[in-house]
Amino acid sequence: MNMSTSRPLHGLRVVEFGQYIAVPAAAQVLADLGADVIKVEPPGGDASRHAGWSADDCGPMFCAFNRGKQSVVLDLRNAADVAAARELALSADIVLQNARPGVMEKFGLGAEQLRAVQPRLIYASVNGFGDAGADATRPGLDVAAQAESGIMALNGDAHADPTRVGFTVVDMMAARTLSTAALAALVQRGIGGNGAHIRISLIDVALDMLAHPWAEYQLTGEVPSRCGNGQATMAPAADVLDTGDGKLVVSAYVQDHFARLCNCLDRPDMPADPRFCDNTARVANRSALRAALTEALAGMSADAACAKLTRAGVVCGVVRDVDGALEHARANMPERLVTATTPDERELCFPALPISIDQMPRQGGALPALGEHTASVIASLAKACSKAA
Repeated sequence: MNMSTSRPLHGLRVVEFGQYIAVPAAAQVLADLGADVIKVEPPGGDASRHAGWSADDCGPMFCAFNRGKQSVVLDLRNAADVAAARELALSADIVLQNARPGVMEKFGLGAEQLRAVQPRLIYASVNGFGDAGADATRPGLDVAAQAESGIMALNGDAHADPTRVGFTVVDMMAARTLSTAALAALVQRGIGGNGAHIRISLIDVALDMLAHPWAEYQLTGEVPSRCGNGQATMAPAADVLDTGDGKLVVSAYVQDHFARLCNCLDRPDMPADPRFCDNTARVANRSALRAALTEALAGMSADAACAKLTRAGVVCGVVRDVDGALEHARANMPERLVTATTPDERELCFPALPISIDQMPRQGGALPALGEHTASVIASLAKACSKAA
């Protein structure tokens, strides 16, 4: 099978009016699945090109979420460019945008304006706090959604300030939510023929991630609070333990799993110890439990301990930093990595799309220079218009 046609979205066009992460990351998922993604950028480029970066037009945030796309620069303050943007959007199967509510409509690029002309169009809007109500016009970034949803209140040590998750978790979940919704809308269009208007907000995505804490609160009447590593009602559960050369996270709160852990660490006596005999006792004596397990792990490296516990059926993981995770992936699962090439031909390594469909190959791609494809895409629009006439 030809690799260019073996991807499920081959032949579909996606037009992205995206800044920063949520929409660009969703568009990259669709590109990895075979869609032709055209990224429309303002004259200065997607703001992510220069976020925390000044060396060139390909900063870390841009490199992470824009491989395999075409870049078209259009100035929406210019009538001719607005007309081109409209023609481009109407040529698409899917349009993705994350402008504030009302901005796209001002240029004639809103969902209802475009879908009135092209009913099969799937149009997806992402914003911070929804389309209606007092918060609709608020600027919405990942950190605001983390704060207002309760994520920050649950993250970090109990004796420290609420802590944001160390990466843009809401933006990334919004991107995955958006790509899922776009694929569902494609299925719906295939059945009924019409497109759809998809609306997603960062706050809704953030709240959705907290279904478990919501259930805890409503069933117990106690507001869940941050407790750092470990879990308040189970032990050992997500407890971080020192080994001879690093740290290991372990979850073995089920009684059978705890017995396996103790046998594996040559401490078969621990399950009979009144302090550790069941989950309730272990939670009450967590400090003593952690001390005993850390002592048993002291003579092993983190990797060796992880391998030994894994063979025994105990859930565990070596705590790695980004450098360690990258090197581990390169050494142990290179087939799950892809390359993104910058305009100046630097090669960057990234995780591949974590989806396997039949024999679909993993796909990397080039990162577009700002406006690299403007002339060719606009020329193709003009050619299509002349044919239609």
